[in-house]
Amino acid sequence: MDNNNDLTHFIFRVQIKDNEVYPPLELYHLYVDITKEYPVDSPRVQFIIYDQVPLDEDEDDEVQVVEGIPKIPMHPHVYSNGHICLNLLGEDWTPACSIESTILSIQSMLAANHCVERPPDDAQYVRHAPKDPKQTSFSYHDNDV
Repeated sequence: MDNNNDLTHFIFRVQIKDNEVYPPLELYHLYVDITKEYPVDSPRVQFIIYDQVPLDEDEDDEVQVVEGIPKIPMHPHVYSNGHICLNLLGEDWTPACSIESTILSIQSMLAANHCVERPPDDAQYVRHAPKDPKQTSFSYHDNDV
């Protein structure tokens, strides 16, 4: 979790079990930014590189974001920069959705995946993508994955 006092930035750990695509002990991290428009508008959600590093031996719970090896899960709807093409994060968002249900939907999306691949336009998208995934107008053309 971010150290801000307004509780709008969170980092959630996601692990996928019993799926041959994802190593059993691999953790993926989702950054969730609750915008001022929430719950009317979806939060900003994306996978991030997040290596846990204790800041002090006595403060094992404290972590910081550092440069590291990308741990962005392989999925046909997850770009290598961590952006997620999921209609729940865009046009299908409703105020009835919660952060918990959003994280669960993403975890379920990964758990149901059996393809070790990125979206077909990954290289081009990442090259031109805005930093904020909410600024992207995704085309939802594949509901089978």
